[in-house]
Amino acid sequence: MMRARLPMKAESRRMRILPAIACAIALSSLAIFTGCRVNRPASDHATSQILYTAVASDPRTFNPILITDSTSSTLTSDLFESLIRVNPVTTLPEAGLAEKWEIAPDSKTITFHLRHDVKWFDGQPVNAHDVLFTLDVIYDPKVPNSIRPAITIDHQHIIAEAPDDYTVVMHLPKPFAPLLYSIGIPVMPAHILEPVWKAGNFNHTWGIDTPPDKLVGNGPYHMTHYTQGQLVRYDRNNDYWMKDEHGGQLPRLHGQTVTIVQDKKAAYLRYLSGQIDIYGPRTEEVSPLQDKVKNKELDVTVQQIGIDTGSLFFTFNRNPRHYVKNGVTNPKLDWFTDLKFLQAMAHTIDKKSMIDLVFHGLAVPAVADISPENKIFANPNLKDYDYDPKLAADMLEAAGYHLVKPGVRTDPKGNRLEFDLTTNTGTPERNEMCTIFKQDVESLGIKVNYRPLEFTTLVDKLDSSFDWDCVLIGFTGGIEPNDGANFYRSSGNLHLWNPNQPTPATPWEAEIDTLLDQGASEMDPAKRAPYYWKIQQILHEQLPILETVRQQRYSSWKNSLENYQPKVWGTYKPEWMQFKAD
Repeated sequence: MMRARLPMKAESRRMRILPAIACAIALSSLAIFTGCRVNRPASDHATSQILYTAVASDPRTFNPILITDSTSSTLTSDLFESLIRVNPVTTLPEAGLAEKWEIAPDSKTITFHLRHDVKWFDGQPVNAHDVLFTLDVIYDPKVPNSIRPAITIDHQHIIAEAPDDYTVVMHLPKPFAPLLYSIGIPVMPAHILEPVWKAGNFNHTWGIDTPPDKLVGNGPYHMTHYTQGQLVRYDRNNDYWMKDEHGGQLPRLHGQTVTIVQDKKAAYLRYLSGQIDIYGPRTEEVSPLQDKVKNKELDVTVQQIGIDTGSLFFTFNRNPRHYVKNGVTNPKLDWFTDLKFLQAMAHTIDKKSMIDLVFHGLAVPAVADISPENKIFANPNLKDYDYDPKLAADMLEAAGYHLVKPGVRTDPKGNRLEFDLTTNTGTPERNEMCTIFKQDVESLGIKVNYRPLEFTTLVDKLDSSFDWDCVLIGFTGGIEPNDGANFYRSSGNLHLWNPNQPTPATPWEAEIDTLLDQGASEMDPAKRAPYYWKIQQILHEQLPILETVRQQRYSSWKNSLENYQPKVWGTYKPEWMQFKAD
């Protein structure tokens, strides 16, 4: 589920589309900065307690239920609390809005006991009706969202009731192992949004044009200002329920300012100049940062966090809603559903060059959809597709895709092989990966029209118009594989190659649907793993996605920032972060 690389708090993650940030334009000095610049004294941290960070793009919505992109998720994650959060160190569920819970012996009923001291930003109490309302919205078929597949059990909804204002009882059709991870969804204010939902206007509520003071949440911070393309500001929620071990107020930070910096090089220079407090360096920036620390030029920490928990892959569009018009099928649909064509493309991905040239050696080949950081559920037994352009050419010839003259290959019906390739703009790494892939594919006689798109435009094509051929895209990953049901399930809205299928289009997609149900029904984690290993094997064999590489992730932060503990699955105890006196 899509999340930023350095989330402010750890929580259950839905699969979300992830933008990388960067720009190929070289910036020679800080004087080149344009647009929004945050000016502040370098020594004001201890008194202001304001954390300065950056994101790559503007949000698409402030409505947490409708989010499909990581930036929107990042910018709303501190506004709303969920019943349960996940500890990024132990990877176990722990208390959120629910201070405790009991699971019945048959594992089909779970009772959550809500905290009595949690308020919405407008002073109204958070209660059980808010939880029931949130579930009603998620299950409403007229509300498109990425959460519903993860909490749908054997095609059935969870039945919830509230015996009193602070108790929620959920009844499941059968045991559901992922529940404590999947239920980590933002709880919405029923007293604000239920009338809107009943009027049929929920899908148009809390867009990015909403005044920040109208966003009524219950999290550690409330939004005070948003200027498109520039910044987002937050103030501490002084009524936040969490306290430290001495009963002190949390969060300790008084606020946050998030700047919107699409140019990664500009973001790096802002970090070097002290305008940003936390930064996720690109691989090419890791060694220079380490040298600056060693030479005492910067008072920061640079720390390796681990291998990327997400997935960065090429995928071809298999959606007949795009390729079949007035009874006429575009030949691209035949190519993109031909396993021989896809196998040839998999053998054309030069992962070694991508690792060496793009990521400066700080990456590993990606084979399975689930990251090896997920020690239980990642399938370790898959053999990668070797980079072998000659084999790819031979496979195409054998499948009837003939090289009719130098640089021109046709399909069995004589149509020239040609497709559009895209990724999001402002991402040098992805741009370079696409360039490498384009060159190798064109060496086979296939014409590739490469044009990157602005991120929100790209997402609209992926989840609305479906007007695309091949894309390089990144998804976040989570601890609980069932939280990726919106990607894995044939009916999922992020089942990119052919989303929202009323019934599975292929036998292997039907098998994945069944495996998801079976894996979710097994309560023993060790016995669950084989179901998800099989899902990864099917994806590896059927190639709806073509894996590339996984970057080694680093985090860097100012040493004046105390208690910042980034982990591969999120930030540990972010509410305890604060700046020490200079």
